[in-house]
Amino acid sequence: MNASVTPIRVTAVSPCRNERGHIGPFLESLLSQDYPADQWELIVADGMSDDGTREILREMESRYAPRLRVIDNPGRIVSTGLNAAIRQARGHYLVRMDCHTEYAPDFIRRSIEVLEQTGADNAGGPARTRARTYMQRAIAAAYHSPFSCGGASFHNDDFEGYSDTVPYGCWKTGRLKELGLFDESLVRNQDDELNLRITRAGGKIWQSPKIRSWYYPRPQLGALFRQYFQYGFWKVAVIRKHRIPASWRHLVPGAFAAANVLLPAAAVISWMGGWPAAEMAFGGTLLIMDGCYLAVSLLASLTTARRSGWNLLPVLPLIFAIYHVSYGIGFLTGLFYWFRRSKATGVEDAFAGLTR
Repeated sequence: MNASVTPIRVTAVSPCRNERGHIGPFLESLLSQDYPADQWELIVADGMSDDGTREILREMESRYAPRLRVIDNPGRIVSTGLNAAIRQARGHYLVRMDCHTEYAPDFIRRSIEVLEQTGADNAGGPARTRARTYMQRAIAAAYHSPFSCGGASFHNDDFEGYSDTVPYGCWKTGRLKELGLFDESLVRNQDDELNLRITRAGGKIWQSPKIRSWYYPRPQLGALFRQYFQYGFWKVAVIRKHRIPASWRHLVPGAFAAANVLLPAAAVISWMGGWPAAEMAFGGTLLIMDGCYLAVSLLASLTTARRSGWNLLPVLPLIFAIYHVSYGIGFLTGLFYWFRRSKATGVEDAFAGLTR
């Protein structure tokens, strides 16, 4: 080997598909990292884009080669793209970076520093958000409320310490390969599943606010509903694989959605059967449960609006409900889908379609 050639120390991996509006600015910002340019590379795994993304990637590759490499991801989903890039990585460290996120210039450097200083198996920063529109601001504000996520630490911008999961991630390449890379049967939640594997193997995941990035949440309520429906649906696949949830908070929205179906049904059956005591018990439980939910939702909305802007208050209760109800319905759908199979052999397009 030529002694004058500096070895690649870090490989950043990024899956993408049909990201024509984002891929150019994403790559420009990424290639401006303050990490020594001759010590890191970026591998983009393109999921056979057909919207012009591929042409932009090729043009950028011609400008920045060999630091930027573009490879095919015929599997088209995030997990297959990540694994394809990891298998071609030359760096001692791996850093995951996604297209719909902005990164601080020191993102890679800080990720490596935190990983080394803590001795963790995975290091990452909190899920900070940025927004351009009114609805995106409201969705982002609700995202950071403990009420929307059950107190998950990665929603807290200031938290530093051990966590059950972090966005994106930074690993030693050899360690990640020992763990088996990302599960390619998962369209969603592949990062949560990997982190669950890490913790069940005795490993540690560390979150640090020094690692800074900013995610753009969904700009419309319908898109938010579809996103969290899929999160709930694919969370069941993770639980099915490991026979345990990564956190009990993942079960609460499904239980809430189930109760809102079962309690009214039980009340109607009791009324038809002429059992007034049972009808009152089921109906009363439903009213108390939903009344408590409404009260807590209004309190969370007031607290969030005070922090993020009072003009967001009118839509916050609806957004909180979408976070919870969509995830809960997706979870129940996942229970029906995944547990009626002895083995997962594929899913309908509604659940397996690639989405950001």
